[in-house]
Amino acid sequence: MTEHPTSHEGRQPLVARPQERARPRQEAAAGAAAVPGPALPPTTPLDPTGTARREGDRLRFVGAATRRIARGIDLDEIVLGLCRATVPTFSDAILVYLRDPLPVGDERPISPFVLRLRRTDRLRLTDGRIDSEGTFLGGIPDRIAEGDLLPVLDPQSDALPAAELCEVLSGGALSEVLRGVRPVFGDSAAARAALPELLGADRTVPTGHRAILAPLRGRRRVIGAAVFLRRPDRAAFEPNDLLVAAQLATHTALGIDKAVLYGREAYIADELQRTMLPENLPQPTGVRLASRYLPAAETARVGGDWYDAIPLPGSRVALVVGDVMGHSMTSAAIMGQLRTTAQTLAGLDLPPQEVLHHLDEQAQRLGTDRMATCLYAVYDPVSHRITIANAGHPPPILLHLGGRAEVLRVPPGAPIGVGGVDFEAVELDAPAGATLLLYTDGLVESRLRDVWTGIEQLRERLAATAQLTGPDHAPPLEALCDDVLDVLGPGDRDDDIALLAARFDGIAPSDVAYWFLEPEDAAPGRARRLARRALARWDLEELSDSVELLISEVVTNAVRYAERPVTLRLLRTDVLRCEVGDDSPQLPRQRRARDTDEGGRGLFLVNRLARRWGATRLSTGKVVWFEIATGP
Repeated sequence: MTEHPTSHEGRQPLVARPQERARPRQEAAAGAAAVPGPALPPTTPLDPTGTARREGDRLRFVGAATRRIARGIDLDEIVLGLCRATVPTFSDAILVYLRDPLPVGDERPISPFVLRLRRTDRLRLTDGRIDSEGTFLGGIPDRIAEGDLLPVLDPQSDALPAAELCEVLSGGALSEVLRGVRPVFGDSAAARAALPELLGADRTVPTGHRAILAPLRGRRRVIGAAVFLRRPDRAAFEPNDLLVAAQLATHTALGIDKAVLYGREAYIADELQRTMLPENLPQPTGVRLASRYLPAAETARVGGDWYDAIPLPGSRVALVVGDVMGHSMTSAAIMGQLRTTAQTLAGLDLPPQEVLHHLDEQAQRLGTDRMATCLYAVYDPVSHRITIANAGHPPPILLHLGGRAEVLRVPPGAPIGVGGVDFEAVELDAPAGATLLLYTDGLVESRLRDVWTGIEQLRERLAATAQLTGPDHAPPLEALCDDVLDVLGPGDRDDDIALLAARFDGIAPSDVAYWFLEPEDAAPGRARRLARRALARWDLEELSDSVELLISEVVTNAVRYAERPVTLRLLRTDVLRCEVGDDSPQLPRQRRARDTDEGGRGLFLVNRLARRWGATRLSTGKVVWFEIATGP
């Protein structure tokens, strides 16, 4: 990174008073003939007040500069902070080289040792004022006079004077300087040998310019180098400036170390979180789903927001959204564990309040003080009803066909992880065409508004969007999700956001057939006759042979183990779905029948003829289902 001024008119040097700057340079040179000139016109040994003042100014500058460097969060901000803090107060220009790639933590550096030049925009400094933080107050002009540029640092020239890449050879002059850790003057023997290796074999510091070469050493190894330069018309560096350069280099290197580790942790946590979120949502019968996830604006603020949609027996679907409190890799890991637990509990077809109860127990078993909020809902497209239980989560919003949006009254409950609390579920109507919106608090809460103000703004936004499409048409689901995110407004997001939208299409009663069958030998034959009549009513007679064969096999297996009536249900949507339920928890397993076996081929036939099939264990038994395509 290179940064340099093009004019020093009105500049106030680091430790110079205005009356001292007015002295002729010849007088300054005469007073420092044998040693490198000081940063300011020299003060005689009989002037202890001037020396103390300069040392005090140095300390104040170092304090202000290190604070500016420490403000940086990422790599570029830290390097830019170093450049802006030192140019022109300490030096007229700066080169910053960093190892490429930068090693992370205890990671073994990749060979060879390569330094890459990082540079900033050129600055022309037109104002000599320095604020209380030690920041030079200057400006960026529309054009820069050609003569004002430092040739060695001009990144816009056709032949870049400083090389972009530099390989640090083991045992070379540059390697020895970097290994020494301490900064050195540019006119020292070590620097004269090292700088051509750093800048390039045919490049060097221009005649008359003064330089300091400072290694950047992190916690475990050297990660770069900085070159501070002063023009010939400015006093040369003095020995105490080496201490200033060392302080700047140390704080910069430690900040870079921290930024690299911080960035790696944020990347791992973000990847962990994204891998734990569903890559693709299922598309169950009778409901359409869409989702969005946005991380917090600050890349390291990785949270524990999650969402999920889990198909259940009977064409139902579980809708889940949750938020683990905190922002860290731990939050993302806990989120993954809770999401996996929720999927397992959903597979048992437990009521929503029971799912939250078991999630609460699981959170306590994790042995962490991080709590979580969660909302769990089960939608039944046949009954057009939805059952919702809440554990301290923001309430869902139901957008009706026609534009009315309402915040559903769901008992809030305590967050997951509190322990010893009961959760309550409510059952509500879910009319066809309505849209249910589940979300995390990052969508509605920020530093500028409380959560309930945000919820009301979200409700108003949903209603306004739906009214644009008219009373008979719901807004497109994906477009609605995008529009909802606009409720955030300008500015950074304080928290990550998970959003799950469900459009209820439902299944019409005329597309459902349901029967109870006694567990007796005549049940398979009766099931075939009932299915044949339903298919005829739906103009699907061409499927009769396949459907009757598969129903006969599945019902026969159910009757063999059932003690209570067997259920048979047919649903007609874009496919024909058949569900057979019984009170035996033992799931069927497909096996290869031997030639002499009289049975064992039923599931083989189901697997060959059905488009999809499966079995789900319930609290009251199990359901075996299969689907057959109704179209060509």
